[in-house]
Amino acid sequence: MPLLTRLIPSPVSVDIRAGALDDLASLLADQRIAPTGKLAFAISEGSGRALRDRLCDAMPGADWFEVGGGTLDDAVRLAGEVKSGRYDALVGLGGGKIIDCAKFAAARVGLPLVAVATNLSHDGLCSPIATLDNDAGRGSYGVPTPIAVVIDLDVIRQAPARFVRSGVGDAISNISAVADWELSHKVTGEPIDGLAAAMARQAGEAVLRHPGGCEDDSFLTVLAEGLVLTGIAMSIAGDSRPASGACHEINHAFDLLFPRRRAPHGEQCGLGAAFATHLRGATEQAALMVETLRRHRLPVLPGDIGFSGEEFVQVLEFAPRTRPGRFTILEHLQLSTDEIRDAYAHYVKTFGS
Repeated sequence: MPLLTRLIPSPVSVDIRAGALDDLASLLADQRIAPTGKLAFAISEGSGRALRDRLCDAMPGADWFEVGGGTLDDAVRLAGEVKSGRYDALVGLGGGKIIDCAKFAAARVGLPLVAVATNLSHDGLCSPIATLDNDAGRGSYGVPTPIAVVIDLDVIRQAPARFVRSGVGDAISNISAVADWELSHKVTGEPIDGLAAAMARQAGEAVLRHPGGCEDDSFLTVLAEGLVLTGIAMSIAGDSRPASGACHEINHAFDLLFPRRRAPHGEQCGLGAAFATHLRGATEQAALMVETLRRHRLPVLPGDIGFSGEEFVQVLEFAPRTRPGRFTILEHLQLSTDEIRDAYAHYVKTFGS
């Protein structure tokens, strides 16, 4: 009988613990990621500078490149700067924007990417996708999975609390995204990867049901592990489907319709997931999502992030256009504007207090 297996794209090393950053040089050497010690670091202009000062002595062969923001131009510029350096690897040291720029640049010049996260704002730190602002708004670009991921909980605790809480919303939204994937499989026959779906859903459930808060190492570990597993789930599936359904369509609609007012990615995704779960008729699950979001001080209603009910109706109406070809509860129901208003009114009546 033949033995059938498949290779799963994943980092060769994932280090999540307090003090992990202090052992970065050893990790890169022991895993033979940087045998010559010649590394390029992409850092932010803010917190990245302080971490550079902390790591300089341990990384004598490294060059440091400041990345201005999370745009496609920034990523292309970074690729040009590291192209001729004969580096072993590119290290993205920072938040989501810095790591996404580094992922794109590493893919462009053929370098392995090491992701060193300074906050847990979303699941992009280990995903095969770089999300970058461009002239048309915001685009997603396919990239290889990072070769290593390092998350130092001591560093994470120093990040703005809102950024860490954002990751909670993004992780929880997996549950809604997988439900949309299963709906599409049932209605349209879209193939579903059971392993990717299981990993993404369980990552979300672990965060949803953990009783701790963002100040607890145990909770931060579960959140960090959940975000890493979500990235691996997307690598297994070959796209963002395990973590992106109606919740992310709603997020993209916020970004495109109100680019100057958009909230952090995970906040919008968590709100979108709660509404989509309510729309799906999963009342108990929606109530648990709302309870968890509120416990972590995340938005449940559009007013929590400065949007009116009518603006949210516009977002819901526009959301299916953000991902053509993707089938979610929004495409399945095909609600009219008046039906969207009624659904939103029912959501507010149920969870508004």
